[in-house]
Amino acid sequence: MKALLLENIHPIARDLFVKEGIQVETLKGALTEDELIQKLPGFDILGIRSKTYLTPRVFEAARSVAAVGCFCVGTNQVDLGSARDHGVVVFNAPFSNTRSVAEMVIAEIVMLSRKLGTRNNEMHQGIWNKSSAQCYEVRGKTLGIVGYGNIGSQVSMLAEGFGMRVVFYDVVSKLPLGNAKPMSSLEELLGVADFTTIHVPALESTKNLISESELKSMRPGSYLINASRGDVIDLKALEQAIQSKHIAGAALDVYPVEPENNIKDYASPMKGFENVILTPHIGGATEEAQVNIGREVASTLIRFAKTGSTQFAVNFPQVELSLDRNCTRLSNVHRNVKGVLKEINRILSEYGANIQAQSLHTDQDLGYLVVDLNQPITDDLVQSIQTLKTSLRTRRIS
Repeated sequence: MKALLLENIHPIARDLFVKEGIQVETLKGALTEDELIQKLPGFDILGIRSKTYLTPRVFEAARSVAAVGCFCVGTNQVDLGSARDHGVVVFNAPFSNTRSVAEMVIAEIVMLSRKLGTRNNEMHQGIWNKSSAQCYEVRGKTLGIVGYGNIGSQVSMLAEGFGMRVVFYDVVSKLPLGNAKPMSSLEELLGVADFTTIHVPALESTKNLISESELKSMRPGSYLINASRGDVIDLKALEQAIQSKHIAGAALDVYPVEPENNIKDYASPMKGFENVILTPHIGGATEEAQVNIGREVASTLIRFAKTGSTQFAVNFPQVELSLDRNCTRLSNVHRNVKGVLKEINRILSEYGANIQAQSLHTDQDLGYLVVDLNQPITDDLVQSIQTLKTSLRTRRIS
């Protein structure tokens, strides 16, 4: 098998693949759609981060690719529907950088509350301004968390360690950790929070989640932090809210438009405010997080390659099977319609195959079948199953 890893994925991923006998090619940067279409044929596994976009054209051209690993939390850079239509399983790393993001958020809360960014800039300009004016402890203040998932709940626990009161709002009912208190609406949260931090996915419903009306609902003199997705906040509305001093400050790590590579002239309407912390999408950019992500995603891809496991996939039925070394294994991704298993078993019978075990998992429109046989799997057998009108991808695993 061959894997292509883009965007400076941590070397531990390459090492794990090589250890399992998988050939690896690495590239430092992202590839454009046309470059991917030209490059991907012949590769079985593709590893990307957040700057490589996988479109229907890419999946149509890259028929050899069976699995995609997103070495990051989000998968919005991948057309998951097109991946399913072509039988391509997609994995990500939903947990590996949660601590890194959570720690940065807590650091930004302290920096904003103590005006550390302003004091730092002044000192670099030779200005000694020892002052306690409008500088506050975070102990006893209220933190509002919008989105109480993997990262939001981590922020919650760290904030309580600082002595903060924590409230949260999520569209899905979540079990509170520690003394965190759920709010019945976003507006209720915004009205009581001294600091509001956003941790939501990129969905149509979360676009401009925080706009003019929501900013007006925030407590006067409160702070806003966003380390989730760039289009969650209407930056023009935030700019006006800071200019009017209704919002005391903000910290932003994500933006509606982000460059594909490092540049020296990045433009943002939030530049120039001394009470606004701007960072270049580095919430999860720690050495520990990158190692964890590299290990987590590479391991899931290797399990898929070696056993057919789709556990933790974001677009496939979840299957976790051990591999009996005394058998051979075949997988088939197909449209979930009646009679598929009957047709596949008919073909297996015609080839004289003795089935040792079968596992079929389906969702509304997709089926994933894993079959263990007690004899070698020939190319003709694989091709015969693949030619079924319902088949999306058939693969000899071992």
